[in-house]
This record gives sequence, C-alpha cells and structure tokens, in this order.
Amino acid sequence: MTRALEAVRTSAPGTNRPDLAIASRGLTKRFGGKAAVDAVDLVVPRGSVYGFLGPNGSGKTTTIRMLLGLVRPSAGTSSLLGERIPQGGQHVLPLVGSLVEGPAFHPYLSGRANLQRLDAADLTADPRTARQRIDTALDRVGLLAAAGKRYRAYSLGMRQRLAIAAALLRPRELLVLDEPTNGLDPQGTREVRHLVASLASDGTTVFVSSHLLSEVEQMCTHLGVMRDGRLVAQGSVSEVRGGAAPTARVLTEQPTVAAQILSQLGLSGVETVPGGVRGAPDGIAPERIVAALVEGGVGVKEFTVTSPSLEDLFLSLTGEGFDVSD
Repeated sequence: MTRALEAVRTSAPGTNRPDLAIASRGLTKRFGGKAAVDAVDLVVPRGSVYGFLGPNGSGKTTTIRMLLGLVRPSAGTSSLLGERIPQGGQHVLPLVGSLVEGPAFHPYLSGRANLQRLDAADLTADPRTARQRIDTALDRVGLLAAAGKRYRAYSLGMRQRLAIAAALLRPRELLVLDEPTNGLDPQGTREVRHLVASLASDGTTVFVSSHLLSEVEQMCTHLGVMRDGRLVAQGSVSEVRGGAAPTARVLTEQPTVAAQILSQLGLSGVETVPGGVRGAPDGIAPERIVAALVEGGVGVKEFTVTSPSLEDLFLSLTGEGFDVSD
C-alpha cells in the first residue's frame, strides 16, 4: 500500500501537470494547533473517476473546500485542470462543477425554476442560452419530464440529481461531488452511480467523496484514502488493492498441526480460526502449500487464497468501519 502511494508521489514533481485534473503538494489546513489536513499530495488523472475515501473527521470535506478555493490553505499548493488555485480560479472554475455538503434549493419552486435562479446568479453565463442549457442539464440527469414539479415533491435521488444538474449548467471538464449518495435509498444510489458513469464516459473527470465502498468500487478508476488528515493510500484501484496481502485459508480438523506447517513453510501471520487456519502466503505458490500440508499428514477439506475486499482494506488503513461519512 505504501509502495503505491510513494510511487504516485515521486511521479508528481509539481501541481501544474497538464495530464492531471487535480493536483496538490503539501496541502495543509490548521485550525489552531491542530492540522485538519496534513501535507496531502493528490494526483487525479484527467478522465478518471477518483474515489476520495475516509472516515468522519479525516479531512475530506476540508480538502475539497481548499481545492475549490472556498478555504485558504495554511500551507501547500493545489491546481485544477493545470491552473493554480486560487490564483487561476477566475479562469478555471467555470470549467469545474461542484456539489459540496448537499444541495440547497427553494422547496416551493420547480426544478427548472430553481436552476433558472442559479443560472441567473452566474454573471459569466449567457442569459440568451439559459433555457437551452437548463433543459440540457435536466435531460442529462433524467429530470426533464419532472422539470415542472416542485422541489419539495422530489425524492432524495431526484434532489441529488437536480444538484448535479446545477453543476452541469455549463460544460464542465471536472466535477467535484462531496458525498453525492449520502442518505439515498438503493434506487437513488443506483441513479447517481449511473449518472457518474455516464459523465465519465463522455470524458469528464469526476472526483467523488464517499463512504459507500461498494459504490466506489463499482464506479471509480482511482482511489485516495484519508486518515486523520493524511493521505494514506492513492493510485488506481488495482494499485491500491494490490498493496494488500492475500490470505490463504485451510479448512481442516487438524488446525494446530496445519499452523505449524504453514509457519515452517514461511507464511506470515499464521493463526487458527474456526474450522481451520489462515495466513499470508507471501508469494508461496498455493500448490506448494497444499503439498506441504498433505505430506505432513493434514487432511485438507478446502484451501482458498483470497484478496481483501475494499472494506477490509479501508479498515486496515483507517482503523474504522465503512459506514461513516464526513
């Protein structure tokens, strides 16, 4: 895991690389004497769907606010689409859509009317194309048919999709979504996941903060994991998952003897478990392990080698379970 993170760090000498949608070096935010975000080096390739994971209080939302220029960092630098923030914000932020800490709309207005108000408040938007752009955004998130419906009658999934539509009122190269599936039922979660996949297929880079590991695993190409304000893992999904050791498990009625054989063979972390024994193979071939057990007189009922799930990985990196949010 550490190898994957260090490889990314050494390949990112600065924050102005044109191949990166988001980059940061030493990004830090202190509140008093406490570092809420501590020297974070983000590397988000253009065209990726980057899952930003971390338990409550790990610094995800504070990091996002610094990236968008909403909070000034105590130290470090960051860039969006190759432009330094906040210096280049005026040029690049119109190309960035964001949803931070949930949508806020007028409940008595329709979905379309809410978007009209938001668009009118954008001094850089062309009012002559407002209706076309609003309808295009509503259509993109599957809400065109419900555009005249009042916001208070929208389901949670529809409300989240309307918030994403607000971020799409202009063409965007980058979307930053903070917990877009938070509080949604399974249907609403699927709707948002499919929308993210659709946006990514068109070349939009999506940076999504989430604690729903199963959803992140299905829709993300890259991951970053935060713990106590620090980035503890980063890279493609395969790189991050590849940093964790697989586990060999033997089902047998002779766990004590099996454990001795596995330890002598060189497996690490060998321990007895209900029904058998387990340990990390550390590169030892499965057939060699089984042969040693059989030669030692151990009756092997079942032998499996499994890689840890993303949930296991998250737990090992952060020390917390997956049902948490920032």
